[in-house]
Amino acid sequence: MNFNRRTFLAASTASIMLPRFAMATPTTLRAEPVLAQILPETEPLTQMLGFNGSTPGPELRLRQGETLSMMFENQTDQGSAIHWHGIRIDNAMDGVPGLTQDLVEAGGRFDYSFITPDPGTYWYHSHARSWEQVERGLYGPLIVEETNPPQVDHDITIIVDDWRIERSGQLAGNFDNTRDFAHAGRMGNVARALISQASVREGDRVRLRLINTATARIFPLNVSGIEGVIVALDGMPLASPLPVADMVLAPAQRVDIIADVTSAILVQTPTRDGPFGLGRIEIDGTNPNPIATAIAALPATPTATPADTPSQSLTLNIQGGAMGGRHGGDDIWSFNGRSGLTDEPWANFARGETVRITLVNETAFPHGIHLHGHHFHEVASDGSLGPLRDTTLVDVRETREIVCVFDNPGQWLLHCHMLGHQAAGMKTWVNVA
Repeated sequence: MNFNRRTFLAASTASIMLPRFAMATPTTLRAEPVLAQILPETEPLTQMLGFNGSTPGPELRLRQGETLSMMFENQTDQGSAIHWHGIRIDNAMDGVPGLTQDLVEAGGRFDYSFITPDPGTYWYHSHARSWEQVERGLYGPLIVEETNPPQVDHDITIIVDDWRIERSGQLAGNFDNTRDFAHAGRMGNVARALISQASVREGDRVRLRLINTATARIFPLNVSGIEGVIVALDGMPLASPLPVADMVLAPAQRVDIIADVTSAILVQTPTRDGPFGLGRIEIDGTNPNPIATAIAALPATPTATPADTPSQSLTLNIQGGAMGGRHGGDDIWSFNGRSGLTDEPWANFARGETVRITLVNETAFPHGIHLHGHHFHEVASDGSLGPLRDTTLVDVRETREIVCVFDNPGQWLLHCHMLGHQAAGMKTWVNVA
């Protein structure tokens, strides 16, 4: 579904304050029905799901090496679980029912506890009927700060999302729509940026953490009103920061920017009628003592170095969907002719093994392929290893190579983060022993 000026209802001046709380003591994330102002303030509230009374759920902030201890309390009418997206944690805490834990039934509880080993921008979301529960609001940002964070005046979280909303102001139902599953996924007719801060000063230095939480939409983004660099992708620092230019975020991908404010900050996405504002951070005064030092790269995150020669080279064929041709799976989508989780893993890896995986998109739609528990290098066209990611966008009929050091033991999900595609067969798992 494409936006136009009639259906694209995001208010360019609107922002939402994302709730925060400290993690000094164990606490609770309670999934429950909530009302949210998704539409402009003159429009009705929308019945959603959320955590602790809001959607998105509270922003969780910890320092690197601290322990997140969280009781998940499910007060919805469906089974659920929480996946901590992008964090390299113990397998038992990964939050995937049927693979790493049992489903947390309605009224049930589950204790999550893990050390946050890597600083970066992450998020948490439901991993049970995720194509529905994430759309209905069961997600929130998870920020792990560096031991010595870079000097900035403001650290701001920006979530981009879309929703399919009826004229009544309520979410459209039919989450198991076969047409959505077989095409690009559930595209919304309303989109906006949810921003943790309403204003800054001209001359302030800001860190912007952008997260795409949409269940299917790929967001091309432009951020204006700043001069700076991209310093991290999917939570992993870039050795050489990149200029801030037009960006493309697949579902679940993140971008960190450090920049100096030159005017009101606009977050925009292109439409057929030209750029349209998703969100805005206003200017309120001028910083009398702006930070004058050059923006530097973030400290490198210690990660395993891939071997020069991978011990395995595998191919994952992405198959199915509308106009995608026949395949051997028993659902709409498949990996290598198999749909959904099987009793045996797609691949077995020894701990510390370097593996090259060729992703071949045989379909008529793009896919954001996400690996749990690990980051991997995208391989550049010249064969060099590119930045670390946990989600890679594989375009229509594209072939992409990734290289991963599988150093986190356990059973790890590998799936499309267009969540309707996952629901209709595009998921598998690997075993790291």
